[in-house]
Amino acid sequence: MQPEDRDAALLWDMKQAACEIAEFIRGVRYEEFTSKKVLRYAVERQILVIGEAAAHVSATFRDAYPEIPWRSIIAQRNILAHEYGEILVERIWRVATEQIPKLIKLLEPLIPKAPEQDA
Repeated sequence: MQPEDRDAALLWDMKQAACEIAEFIRGVRYEEFTSKKVLRYAVERQILVIGEAAAHVSATFRDAYPEIPWRSIIAQRNILAHEYGEILVERIWRVATEQIPKLIKLLEPLIPKAPEQDA
């Protein structure tokens, strides 16, 4: 797999995980989020996926798109994966409700369209 193909696949993984988070929390209020452990864990898992994929995007690509907060994305993954201190539900909520929609918008134009298949 060529580096640009790998980057495209990783960006696709990031966007898919971000869209999953958006779907999970659609119509959910903070109080419900804090009371549903399975929902929180599902969101945390997808944040891990996003961070893991971001960590494997080539440095060349990351440097070309500094508007994406690569370091923050990867750092959040590391905090969740290694539980540096207490994982704050409020922080996960903010990531899910504020950062994920922004990330989706930033990633959409970077992901190549699949080739159309003739019917």
